[in-house]
Amino acid sequence: MPTADDVHARDTLRWLERAVIGLNLCPFARAVHVKGLVHCAVSAATDGHGVLEDFANELDALVAADAAVRETTLLVVPHALHDFLEFNDFLSRADRLVRKRGLEGVIQVASFHPHYRFEGAGEDDVANCTNRSPWPTLHLLREESITRAVEAFPDPAAIYEANIETLQRMGADGWAALGVGPTQ
Repeated sequence: MPTADDVHARDTLRWLERAVIGLNLCPFARAVHVKGLVHCAVSAATDGHGVLEDFANELDALVAADAAVRETTLLVVPHALHDFLEFNDFLSRADRLVRKRGLEGVIQVASFHPHYRFEGAGEDDVANCTNRSPWPTLHLLREESITRAVEAFPDPAAIYEANIETLQRMGADGWAALGVGPTQ
């Protein structure tokens, strides 16, 4: 896999810093990022099969790593799964692999995509931006970390509502001004 100076990793980390952390879309992300516990890997795969292999490798690496060294992994997929529906279908394969490895309840997969669209939302609904990243991205999270973070946050459901309010206040022009799209 390419190194962290890869343009796709840089784009993803810029999105993480400006949108996810900068807009506080995930109130738990700042601490993990500041501590250097976010691993960003870029898949060179050009099809779903190759992405699944890279996902399996990153899954194994995250489980093998001490959480004090690697808390979470962002697997960036710049050369495959460009169609959102194809990407969404792929998620079931990733979740199935997590279950097959006996890691259900240990690792959770979150998803981000440049064309992310919530069910029932219009394509241009700014609320979709809460899950829009510059490149298709699979986020591998330790369930233990999620539990700790949720316990520390008084009303986790309020995060989604606050995110929608923030994005609606910004509008599409405000989101575009963040400059969190792909470099290429």
